[in-house]
Order: sequence, then C-alpha cells, then structure tokens
Amino acid sequence: MKATVKRSTKAGGFVRWFFLRSRGDSPFQRTLIHIVLIIACVIAVYPALRILTVSLRPLNILMSTSLAIIPQGATLKNFATVFASTDFVRWIWNSLIITLSTAIIGVIIASTSAYAFSRWNFPGRTGALVFLLATQMIPAAMLMIPLYILSARLGIINSWRGLVIAYSVQAVPFSIWILKGYYDTVPYELEQAAMIDGSSRMEAFYRIILPLSTPALAIVFLFNFMQAWNDFLLARIMLQKNELLTWPLGLQTMQGQFQTQWGNFSAAALMISIPVMILFFFSSRWLVSGLTLGSVKG
Repeated sequence: MKATVKRSTKAGGFVRWFFLRSRGDSPFQRTLIHIVLIIACVIAVYPALRILTVSLRPLNILMSTSLAIIPQGATLKNFATVFASTDFVRWIWNSLIITLSTAIIGVIIASTSAYAFSRWNFPGRTGALVFLLATQMIPAAMLMIPLYILSARLGIINSWRGLVIAYSVQAVPFSIWILKGYYDTVPYELEQAAMIDGSSRMEAFYRIILPLSTPALAIVFLFNFMQAWNDFLLARIMLQKNELLTWPLGLQTMQGQFQTQWGNFSAAALMISIPVMILFFFSSRWLVSGLTLGSVKG
C-alpha cells in the first residue's frame, strides 16, 4: 500500500514538473505538447470537414459512406442551388439586422447599468445584483410563453422589433455582471482626475471608463451577438412570415417530411459560419483579457 502511494506521489510530482515548469521546454516536451495540440485541433475541425464533404458531393453519391474529405466528382452545385433556389441572402440579412441590433442595444444598456452598480451604493443594490444573477438560472425554454404573451399584448409579434427586445431582455443581466466586474478593476481616481479637470461624471464615463473597458465591451457584444445569432426556439414562436425568417428557421425549410436536402443544408451551414468567423477574427485580441480581467478586483 505504501509503495503504491509513493509511486502515485512520484507520478503526480513528475506531471507537475513536466507541465508546470518554466518555458524552457526540452525538444521532447515541445514535441509532446504539439502532438496533443494537433490531436485536439483534428478532433475540433473534423466535424466541419465532414460538413464540407457533404456540401461538395453530387446528388448521386450524397449518402456515400466514404471518409474522403474531397469526394469523387466534387461540385459546387449545392452552393449555387442555395443561392438560386432559396431565400438564403434574405435569411442572412434578417439575422444580421436582428443580432446586430440586439448586440448594440445590449451593450448600451449593460454598460450604463453596470456603471451604476459599480460606482454607487444605493438601496437595494445587492438585492438587484442577486436578482439579475438568479434570472440566469431560469431555463430559456421557460421564458418562451411569457415573452410570447407580452409580445402579443404589445403587438410586436412577427416583427424584428419584438425579437430584438426579447433577445435583449435575456442578454442584459449577464452582460451587466460581466461589465460590473470589469468596472470594479478600473481605479476610481482616474474619474476623479477627469472631474477635477472640469469633466462631468458622464463625460468621465464616456472618455475614460468606456475606452479602458474595450475588452469587456467586446466580450459583451460577442456574447449578445452569438446568443441572438444561434437562437431557434424564440424565433420559431415569434416569427411566422417567410420574409422575416432568420437563418435557423430558413434552414428548417430544407427539411421535408420525407426527404432532407443534406447537400444544400451543409452548403448553407458552411456559408452561415462565415460572419461568425469574421467577428471572432476581429475580436480575438480582446477575448482573453475581457474574460479574465473582470474576474478579480484590483
């Protein structure tokens, strides 16, 4: 028993030494790290490659079980069919309008609200923060009926306006928590110095706090964008007009009762990922700092 404990302790010590030591890695360590990273990348990328394969297949080999990435007789006909025979451009346009509006509104509301929670001690402040956090524990499916009833009474069913308001209601509480934590890390002395120089509090907020909070604002924008961009359930019950369909609802139209157009479906899925990849490309430099700097104070 003691021998087993000693061996396990030595093994644990070796693992900690191997992976937690400084960056003076040996060639063997660097090789092993790269092998692990390559395997992880392959696991992450392979499903997307299979979608690419299906999108390039001709109709006569659509259900082939071949594992080749580039299928025999590869063609771009499915991509052309998506543009020519569906309202794909309209679906993307509708989704962009709704998601960008949701992200912008969410950032505006969350940035000002989080500033109030961060800088002022008003009655009910702690209770309000706890309430905002508690709303994130409610399953999204449970909000469908209340949101639909409220939208119907306000007369905003079957409109972009109603869907944007519903998405913003869901996204703002978590966004406030992210920004509040980030604002807490910004020294209050910077605002005091600006106000001594003649700036009002709002001017100090817009000229000092917001520029310093760019990483957190980028994270909030990305979070709001992705939540609205990928949503299906809420859009399904809020939108019934074909001219208002977002891309998840549009792709559903490719699924028939007896047959699914898998080639067109895969081609559309690949093209839909392009806006998201562009957004991640331009916001990648803020992702790590925005997610970590607001997690601690000081």
